[in-house]
Amino acid sequence: MSGKLLTVENIRCSYGEKEVLKGVTFDAEENSVVSILGPNGVGKTTLLKCICNIIKPSSGNVTISGYNVKELRMRELAKHIAYVPQYVERSNIRVFDSVLIGRRPYIEWSTTKNDLELTWSALESLKIGDLASRFVDEISGGEYQKVQIARAIVQEPELLILDEPTNNLDISNQHITMHTIINAVRSRGMCTLMTMHDINLAVHYSDKFIFVKDGAVISQGGPEIITEELIEEVYGVRSDVIIHKGKPFVIPHPLPVDMMHIHHQHGGEMHSHDVSDE
Repeated sequence: MSGKLLTVENIRCSYGEKEVLKGVTFDAEENSVVSILGPNGVGKTTLLKCICNIIKPSSGNVTISGYNVKELRMRELAKHIAYVPQYVERSNIRVFDSVLIGRRPYIEWSTTKNDLELTWSALESLKIGDLASRFVDEISGGEYQKVQIARAIVQEPELLILDEPTNNLDISNQHITMHTIINAVRSRGMCTLMTMHDINLAVHYSDKFIFVKDGAVISQGGPEIITEELIEEVYGVRSDVIIHKGKPFVIPHPLPVDMMHIHHQHGGEMHSHDVSDE
């Protein structure tokens, strides 16, 4: 990590009269992995979309390498930031061509040898080269997730943004996918910003953590900030935080049966697959 890449300053965003983001501020270093954590409905996906300029915040600024994202044209912004949402509609296109689309910001008249080589490199680094000639609507959800990430990688961005990259994967494939993603991204010197539900999975792969509650940043920093008190403040559950192989590991206490329905109503589960953010 050699310098500040991304700066998010006092971002506020509302849907109608509901303020979803309430002055979010943080930064991210070059070649770092940053996880945004918090229960459902706190504005994590909205924050990612504000950073990508997909949603216009009501106030605040986002800068990438000193450029204000609001002042960059879409093609230029795509050279700085690549965004992989949780769900993308599949089309009847071959995997190789789907990944090659990521080169669009650089293609003038036709694809070049470099475009094709970068596409193959991304496919191989994510271990899906054997899927190149398959159609994207014929492959599994986990494989399609890697196709989307490969497409983002060939954009050659400075910042790769992932919204729940392991959503709907079993525990084995979560770690395989994350290990593959982080290796592919770090080898290219990219910064990665991702939303995560699973704190323990995030701890394995992240350098920095940003905890969000009710649209505001509650705490940010390295693994040392992950404490029993913070987990209870953010998620509303008691837990034990132990150090395992030098890293914090969160073990939630079982909830009383009569409290579980109340907890779910408040979106407090720590390992949820509910993707509703707004």
